[in-house]
Amino acid sequence: MLSEQNHRQLWIPPGFAHGFLVLTDRADFVYKTSAYYTPSAERCLLWNDPAIGIDWPFDALGGSAPTLTPKDLAGLPLANAETFY
Repeated sequence: MLSEQNHRQLWIPPGFAHGFLVLTDRADFVYKTSAYYTPSAERCLLWNDPAIGIDWPFDALGGSAPTLTPKDLAGLPLANAETFY
């Protein structure tokens, strides 16, 4: 958990999938990147793909479903995602 109180940061290696769930009414999320943003290189995984197995803490939201961006709504399952290796 990252918060204003604990001042923690998270390092995500270049090309590594990542996502987050905001548990408050407001959050500032700031990226520090190793290169300039390249929209054509961006991919989106399906946030609730069972193959990934993330146990999202919806209890902290009162059990309600998350509000997703159009990009997140169009995410692909991991099995259909383009890979780079």
